[in-house]
Amino acid sequence: MCGAPVDLSFRSLSRLTDAWTETPRSSLRPLKKNPESKYLSRALRLSNNSIIDLCDLHQTVSHFLAEPSSLAWLDLSFNKLSHIDKVLCELHGLRVLYLHGNNISTLSEVDRLAVLPHLHSVTLHGNPIETNKTYRNRVISALPQLKTMDFSAVTQQERVLAKLWHQSNSRCRSSRKSLH
Repeated sequence: MCGAPVDLSFRSLSRLTDAWTETPRSSLRPLKKNPESKYLSRALRLSNNSIIDLCDLHQTVSHFLAEPSSLAWLDLSFNKLSHIDKVLCELHGLRVLYLHGNNISTLSEVDRLAVLPHLHSVTLHGNPIETNKTYRNRVISALPQLKTMDFSAVTQQERVLAKLWHQSNSRCRSSRKSLH
């Protein structure tokens, strides 16, 4: 079931439904299909397109994968996504999520991904949120189970600093509320 990724990158897709008529690129490892012509894969590559939203993500995953609930690796890098869509939070088996090179500008949206218990690798560099000085601490604080972030290992020291940063910010927010 862990076949090659279903690769729909570099297809000039602006909507996910546009992918439904595409044939995935072939790679060194051939894609295997089940009797219903669905791919025996746990990985979907939709990078380097012009996708602006994920409203048809479930249907797209179901269209291509024999076991959509087994999706573990999703590459949405180098698209035109401006938000971390809530539909990503429904992909409970997701382990790897590439979102680098998009237009995500609201750092707090990373918090949504905390509901993904198996997520251990995420990329967000190349988005406007990366310019926030608390970017790495904020992401590691929101997703403490991460092993890698932006293709770089998350160290124990970073985990400790992120936890301290989170506690400090929580105290600041609660003291500001009590002043109002």
